[in-house]
Amino acid sequence: MSLRINDTAPDFTADTTDGQISFHEWIGDGYAVLFSHPKDFTPVCTTELGTMAKMKSEFLKRGAKIIGISVDPVESHKKWKADIETATGGKVDYPLIGDPELKVAKLYDMLPASESGTSEGRTPADNATVRSVFVIGPDKKVKLSLTYPMTTGRNFDEILRAIDSIQLTARHKVATPANWKQGEDVIITPAVSNDEAQEKFGAFETVLPYLRKTRQPQG
Repeated sequence: MSLRINDTAPDFTADTTDGQISFHEWIGDGYAVLFSHPKDFTPVCTTELGTMAKMKSEFLKRGAKIIGISVDPVESHKKWKADIETATGGKVDYPLIGDPELKVAKLYDMLPASESGTSEGRTPADNATVRSVFVIGPDKKVKLSLTYPMTTGRNFDEILRAIDSIQLTARHKVATPANWKQGEDVIITPAVSNDEAQEKFGAFETVLPYLRKTRQPQG
């Protein structure tokens, strides 16, 4: 069965470049971004890991830890980190999970559970579906998942934007419209009556009976 939004993110214990972790314990009471890679020493992934290294502080501002995973051993990851810094200027100081037995890739439905063997001898094409991003909340539930083709580098500004929306809409009875950014108007959810909307948000605009906009709530 595929992993869906609001499913509990599977827990696991694994070796990382920062030592062994238990995933749920590592997440703690904040958010986490788990992003996966089909193989070490691949060009697109090299740029992605370096980009995330340089953006780490932006995720931490939002109470979100970042962790990468590739279906190669931790020792390979440690060697790859030097190439990543050379190519991008980003020093990878967040953990990278080693998954040579493909256990986490299968647990998160990025590879079929029936897939046999280990990472040894596998090519990036064999692991093409291990190109996902999962945003996981403090309740350990999946809040967002995205999967990219190998030839398309991920847009991590979009992941930040999505986290901003996820966190805002968890605190207030609002949703965010297409292409929303911090500080822009939001949508009042249909579950909120006009009277309650007036009380909660003050002025609002009724575009359609089911589409009401208001200023972004603070806090």
